[in-house]
Amino acid sequence: MSTWTQLNAEMAVSEQLAAHELSEIYAAGFRSVICNRPDAEGGDAQPGQHDIAQAAQAVGLQFAYLPLVPGQIGLDEARAFAQLISTMPGPVLAYCRTGNRSQTVYQLAQSQGLLPSTDAAPKATISADFDVVIVGGGSGGIGVAASLLKRDSSLSIAIIEPSESHYYQPAWTLVGGGTYEIEATKRSTASVMPKGVQWLQAAASRFIPDCNRVVLADGREVSYQQLIVCPGLELHWAGIEGLEETLGANGVTSNYRFDLAPYTWELVQELKGGTAIFSQPSMPIKCAGAPQKAMYLSCDHWLKQGRLANIKVEFCNAGAVLFGVATFVPPLMQYVERYGIDLAFNHQLVKVDGPAKTAWFDVTGADGVVTRVEKRFDMLHAVPPQRSPDVVRNSPLANAAGWCEVDQHTLQSQRFANVFSLGDACSAPNAKTMAAVRKQIVIVAENLLALRVGKPLSTLYDGYGACPLTVEKGKVVMAEFGFGGKLLPTFPLDPAVPRRSQWFLKATILPMVYWNLMLKGHEWLARPSK
Repeated sequence: MSTWTQLNAEMAVSEQLAAHELSEIYAAGFRSVICNRPDAEGGDAQPGQHDIAQAAQAVGLQFAYLPLVPGQIGLDEARAFAQLISTMPGPVLAYCRTGNRSQTVYQLAQSQGLLPSTDAAPKATISADFDVVIVGGGSGGIGVAASLLKRDSSLSIAIIEPSESHYYQPAWTLVGGGTYEIEATKRSTASVMPKGVQWLQAAASRFIPDCNRVVLADGREVSYQQLIVCPGLELHWAGIEGLEETLGANGVTSNYRFDLAPYTWELVQELKGGTAIFSQPSMPIKCAGAPQKAMYLSCDHWLKQGRLANIKVEFCNAGAVLFGVATFVPPLMQYVERYGIDLAFNHQLVKVDGPAKTAWFDVTGADGVVTRVEKRFDMLHAVPPQRSPDVVRNSPLANAAGWCEVDQHTLQSQRFANVFSLGDACSAPNAKTMAAVRKQIVIVAENLLALRVGKPLSTLYDGYGACPLTVEKGKVVMAEFGFGGKLLPTFPLDPAVPRRSQWFLKATILPMVYWNLMLKGHEWLARPSK
């Protein structure tokens, strides 16, 4: 059954509905349904609005179709929506793919006075005015707030972040390899919030950059002089059929989730023989090396335990190459050969049946023809497709691919001069890694302050990102590179050589740098190269 969010007594929004759910929706008290999702947006699997309309009418629900395109929700759409609400019997349930567009158009109609306000959902009001508003309290948001305050302690800054917990995600690979404790990767958001920053514990639901405002999920509006967009990206688990239902059971795991990384290590210890599949989706993804890092650490354990000969290891990569920067492919191939890994390129994971221990992949041939193949497994490390969050993707800030569109060197929005973005949600063509964020913090902090005083934006980002490739327990290939794959090593060492010193950096030094320096505005080795 789909879930819905109650906005007030007369209005709710929902994710995509199925025809068989309409009777239950009627039983819940709703009397009208509005479809805001364009037909065929989700392909053949998406129920058409005509099917939903027939099912709605069959149980006594009134139905209307008002398709909304992401990023194109304006006053005309708000007026049309308000007209429907005013003429249809209530309560009303509106739906789209996730419910976000339906909520956005409702809040826009309400904020423009097109709908009557209610006690349960009052007309949005300005809750506060700030010099700088930061959307996202992850590594980018906390780090850039601290760096701004180090430079100008007089700034009034708000961070919009709903989560009570803050995570050091790069260590989840180590947790899955049995070399790091999961609880050491988690702290409370309150404990890392910079002193002097106002934490607004809510989700951002809509950007109104023409008016310098952000709408929160509870209906409040926050105004700003400058805006920094860094909400991270969305792990689209539902993009692989059956995956969510079996994660954490039946041998299916992923180091991309806090609660699952320990399960990865359990599976690695328990597996004595059979087939282990490690998947990687299409780019872009958070830390493109992470899927194979999990594989190498697992293989290293099996090799040392004398089990690897009994385990078939397969790396199913939706891409066409092992790693995007050619310099690092030869050393990685040495480990692929050492561990006897079968490489399966152009393999996109599309479906999982956990109890049956079966996975399906769409395989693109050299002729471009896609065929679906079935593979059995005893262990599956699955990495979900990844995309920009709805709040960015459906906003005026987004480019055609849904990312916050910025100049890749200044990280300033190409559409709104007082908006900057960093981290996974921005459109800069760099690797989406923690190391990239560490460098981007300096770029945004200095350029935003330059903008405030009318100076040129002279601090430029070179695309730096780093991927510490854990090829075995105790050794790392430190891949550091910028735009176009240009090598940008921090230390004068051959970057293609696996080193114990880099393992020590990855497992011991960098976590301390993160908690004690980066999140507190200390920019050790973080300035852009000249």
